[in-house]
Amino acid sequence: MITIDRRRILVDGRPRLVLAGEIHYFRLPRDQWAARIEQLRAAGANAVASYLPWIWHELPGGDLDVTGDTRPERDLGAFVDLCAEAGLWFIARPGPFQMAELKNEGLPHRLYREHPEIVPVGWDGTPAPTATVDYLAPAFLTEAERWYDAVLPVLAPRLTTRGGPVIAVQLDNEIGMLAWVSNSPDLTDHLLADLRTWILEHREDAAGTYPAITEGADAWARAVRSPEEAWAGPLRVDLTRFMRGRFARYVGHLRAAAEARGIIGVPFLINIHGTGDGSGEPFPIGISQLEETYAGLPGMVSGSDHYTGDMTLDTTTDLYVMNALQQAVHDDDQPLTSLEFEAGTGDYGDGYERLAEPSTADLKSRLFVAQGNRLLNHYLFAGGVNPPLEEPVGDGNDRLAFTGERHGFAAPITPEGLEGPAYAPLAASISRLLLHERHLASAVEELDDLALGFVVDSYATEYAHPRSALMLEVVEDLRAHRGAGQRKALARSALLRGHRFDAVDLRRPRPRPGGEGRRVLMLATSRHLDPLVQTHLVEHVEAGGSLLLLGPLPEKDLEGRPCRILARALGVQAGELRRDSPHHYPSVRGEAAAAALGETRVSWFQELRVPAGTALLRTVDGEVCGADATVGAGRAVLLAAGLPSHPRLFGELLESLGAGRGLALTSDVPGVFALSTRDEEGGRMLHLLNVTGYRPRVRIVLDGEEIDLEPAPHTGYLLARGLRIGGVEVLAANAEIDHVGAGVLGFDAPAGPRARIVLRTDAPVTAEGPGARAVRTGDGVVVTADGPVRVHLG
Repeated sequence: MITIDRRRILVDGRPRLVLAGEIHYFRLPRDQWAARIEQLRAAGANAVASYLPWIWHELPGGDLDVTGDTRPERDLGAFVDLCAEAGLWFIARPGPFQMAELKNEGLPHRLYREHPEIVPVGWDGTPAPTATVDYLAPAFLTEAERWYDAVLPVLAPRLTTRGGPVIAVQLDNEIGMLAWVSNSPDLTDHLLADLRTWILEHREDAAGTYPAITEGADAWARAVRSPEEAWAGPLRVDLTRFMRGRFARYVGHLRAAAEARGIIGVPFLINIHGTGDGSGEPFPIGISQLEETYAGLPGMVSGSDHYTGDMTLDTTTDLYVMNALQQAVHDDDQPLTSLEFEAGTGDYGDGYERLAEPSTADLKSRLFVAQGNRLLNHYLFAGGVNPPLEEPVGDGNDRLAFTGERHGFAAPITPEGLEGPAYAPLAASISRLLLHERHLASAVEELDDLALGFVVDSYATEYAHPRSALMLEVVEDLRAHRGAGQRKALARSALLRGHRFDAVDLRRPRPRPGGEGRRVLMLATSRHLDPLVQTHLVEHVEAGGSLLLLGPLPEKDLEGRPCRILARALGVQAGELRRDSPHHYPSVRGEAAAAALGETRVSWFQELRVPAGTALLRTVDGEVCGADATVGAGRAVLLAAGLPSHPRLFGELLESLGAGRGLALTSDVPGVFALSTRDEEGGRMLHLLNVTGYRPRVRIVLDGEEIDLEPAPHTGYLLARGLRIGGVEVLAANAEIDHVGAGVLGFDAPAGPRARIVLRTDAPVTAEGPGARAVRTGDGVVVTADGPVRVHLG
């Protein structure tokens, strides 16, 4: 039995971590299936995941083979059964879309030939540059159900609830991604008729906003595909909100079709896309597009899809914020998961352009699990070969995928089945996390009274007509100022100082699980901000909350109309926004509560008109660009300049606004991150990540206790702070537990010159290791050593 409860995945009532690896059976000869599964099992994983490609199982005439009648590699049930024989769960990803570098993103070529009406056109009627389709086109839904008729009966009797290994089923893949990356919305005639109905139902003055909405289909199509400026602003907003609901209807249709074919009692998964060019900044675009497909819906679970490369100051901030924003739209039961958790060397082009640092997957895993991810699917775990298409199409290689013959060059297991350089580090990481599964599977991140404001509509930037000045102005403004803040200064500064924060959806703020509110919000602002969000911010501060705002003063709504709800409440007026140039180098200084900021060069600033005595930030020429405002019972700080990360500045401002630090962090090298978690039994862990190549001197003050550490380069640590394990309570440790056996605990190399472990136990204790000593103090024992140490009990 699989249950999603209180952000945990329970299997037969027990909280579990699901650590999977993606193996594509269709890219492997059948006689190699068992070997690849064994390599994954040997790496410590407890689940296999795979796409089930429609394009692979459909034959040229349209028949579907999922039993291996035409090729043994099409026997899907046999592959799933091998996973079960190895003691591994199976995560099924049947599409209809798969992506995975497959031709047509996994759809058979036949669909496009036989159903041209499903192929979208975009702006100005230009044919879609990608292989996307109109998801709700009747012909596509009929064909998708025909695919489900073939593939789901293979999975249904193999569900975990029926004694099989199938633990979850993903519905489609990266829905809406193709239209986003190409800025080409799916403007088929069918969709435009649907959009007309939606606008008439949702916009009060629909005819006044869109004169063509009461005219014929051709006039309406021209009005949407080639919008005039008079309705470009409303159309950008209406189209993105309409598409959210449309994607939700599509997923609802797939779910109903799956349930009708016996897929009941296991979670349905939604894969969220969004990272690009090594950056996680655009990831919440996928949340914006897909939240209505899963958020708050029982039985639905979302998963991230990320490709950000090495763990650095930049990417660690990205990943932390991605997880926080993903969780912000979940309900109190839905856990975080990652359905494409980047693993391998990063050399996706097989050209020796990249080689990920060996600790990359391990550091990412530690961060994700600390933030509450309960499922990680390491993608791609095993490479393989793209088989030839049954029917050549003359596209240059006539294979199943566009990557050529070999596929999965960066995977820990090479296409030839050898262990690549990423295999051993990944295996060590998986095994270490599962050693601590009892604690990590139910651990909750401990948080300060601080949250990052999430404005979902700031990420509704996937569609903008290339000749609409208004659309482009709004989209450019939103892209420049959202999420972690420009230059990621808000989130990165807070993390480097030790602030532990989550995120809150500002459209509908609600308490954290357990009922606690957030007194302090930090938010990256843009000139365009939805009136509802502005109203919620004002209500928050009037009721005694605090705001730290970084960015231009909001003065317009998302359609480009004047909207100064927040500005009026703050008593601030926006002046000119000025940018740097080859002959102008604006610099700013802080004062009063912002005095920690000395003269600092910025790329832009906005002159503000503020009440006397409230200035916090000025240019060297004297223009005010920062203010401290009292609103009702609360307080707000606005910094309207392109500031870099500055942990002291932002940290002192947050603390002056009431955001205390249960975990205070200082390091002589930037790039150390720390989190803390508590499990259901009250056991705590300090999660320490050093993403740098240095060995810094670090001081952490956790709930008043000082902890001095010197973490090794590119290393993460799970440090017990009151953890019951192996019949003993580990009160404190600066080394990670790496072994739990009968009467023995092992600790790895310490995050400092010497290991120091404090135990509470009545049993006799001896220590084994270089310079090891065990000294009893009252009802406890202090173990010290000059390196890794084994502690024997009894």
